[in-house]
Amino acid sequence: MAEQIPVWMWIAGFLAVLGPLVTLHELGHYLVGRMFGVKAEAFSIGFGKELTGWTDSRGTRWKISALPLGGYVQFKGDMDPASIPDRKALDAMPEEERDGSFHHAKLWQRALIVFAGPATNILIAVAIFAAFFALLGKPMAEPVVTGFSENSVAEAAGVEVGDRIVAVDGNPVDDFMQVRDAVALYPGKAMDVVVERDGARQTVPLVTEDYLFTDRYGNEGRIGLLGVMGDQVGYEKVGAVAAVGLAAEANVRLVGSMIEGLRQIIFGERSVQELGGPLKIAKFSGERLSEGWLSFIEFSALISINLAFINLLPIPALDGGHLAFYAAEAVRRKPVGPRGTEIAYRTGIALVVALMVFVTINDVISLPIFG
Repeated sequence: MAEQIPVWMWIAGFLAVLGPLVTLHELGHYLVGRMFGVKAEAFSIGFGKELTGWTDSRGTRWKISALPLGGYVQFKGDMDPASIPDRKALDAMPEEERDGSFHHAKLWQRALIVFAGPATNILIAVAIFAAFFALLGKPMAEPVVTGFSENSVAEAAGVEVGDRIVAVDGNPVDDFMQVRDAVALYPGKAMDVVVERDGARQTVPLVTEDYLFTDRYGNEGRIGLLGVMGDQVGYEKVGAVAAVGLAAEANVRLVGSMIEGLRQIIFGERSVQELGGPLKIAKFSGERLSEGWLSFIEFSALISINLAFINLLPIPALDGGHLAFYAAEAVRRKPVGPRGTEIAYRTGIALVVALMVFVTINDVISLPIFG
């Protein structure tokens, strides 16, 4: 029987994860914009109708809105919260009113303002992981096989107890966690495992196990396994600088996993049902919150790097879409035309809305009430 987490804990976890992460993301945009003299007309946590707010001495309206699914900073000159430029209005703006306008800032300044949001989420994830490494140490487990699980594909292929795994699918490995990461995203895939036995290296071809699992909360997953066991994980103490380096490496690996997972979904190697939206984030947030603050903080780091990754996708209306337009402007030496801009942004917004609807339906169908 799956363990059920109270709905109030879903809500608390969701707000405790997305509230701070979205606020800091938008604060990154705001602070860099302010550094370059760009005026912010509104800073909103959430979308839709304003619930409460105040206006500061700079004329910025700080508010909390009804839909807690994100947030935005609306700079001077933006047509709407998505920072879509209104070219006709911008061209007609008198010279004396252009001071503080986002779209009249220099190209490199606009790019930095837009990139500051995802960059803030990346820094948050790095800081959290660095703190874990500094406090707990670097997890280490020698990649030496000490046993096999039942029906192990590695044992069936010829791997033996005492073998040291030195490479998986062409990627060198130094510890057991790297072995796990090298196969987890590839269930049912043919690959070569290189082992060291009696001082000599041997290549063992095999097909990873396509393993379906259900965790204690009823969440289902699909991963690749070799079916090998090793020694218990130990922790090696590291300094602050090394901890930051390890955190950066961990985030690079996470982004690589996200890219690979997205590629597999696009090419039909994984089910689109693995995509999750707000309800699934709320469910996982509540589950991690029930496990304690360390688990919850680690989950927050994962969500933070996910927010950065999603926002940097080159889709108009997202930060990555704005950066793509600025790259085109840099190459063309002039902005993309009004018609092309309008079509691209409308298409981008439609794509984002359609994706949100799709993942929300996915989330609803996966709720326990539907079995």
